[in-house]
Amino acid sequence: QVQLVESGGGLVQPGGSLRLSCVASGSIFSINPMGWYRQAPGKQREWVAVFTSGGSSNYVDSVKGRFTISRDNAKNTIYLQMNSLKPEDTAVYYCNFGGPARKAYWGQGTQVTVSS
Repeated sequence: QVQLVESGGGLVQPGGSLRLSCVASGSIFSINPMGWYRQAPGKQREWVAVFTSGGSSNYVDSVKGRFTISRDNAKNTIYLQMNSLKPEDTAVYYCNFGGPARKAYWGQGTQVTVSS
């Protein structure tokens, strides 16, 4: 059993910052952090920032230069630092881990609202 718990969302003004966290617990020995996704109202879930197999990271064009994904393996935690937030960043943000046989694990999501 794997549990992923996101935190750090909230209401922020345009131009502000938030740092999302995702802590993995349970049977985590066989899973790997994949990245962060988001889903805005009425839209499909989209990837935002992912770790690559080479140890680097990729970002969707709309967040490049503003968001940074990172990880702390000792704490089984991944982060998403979000700066210069825009109203169009408003969404529920989900962390994603991958397991054997391409099994995907998702957290419950954390709401990010960017509004003045």
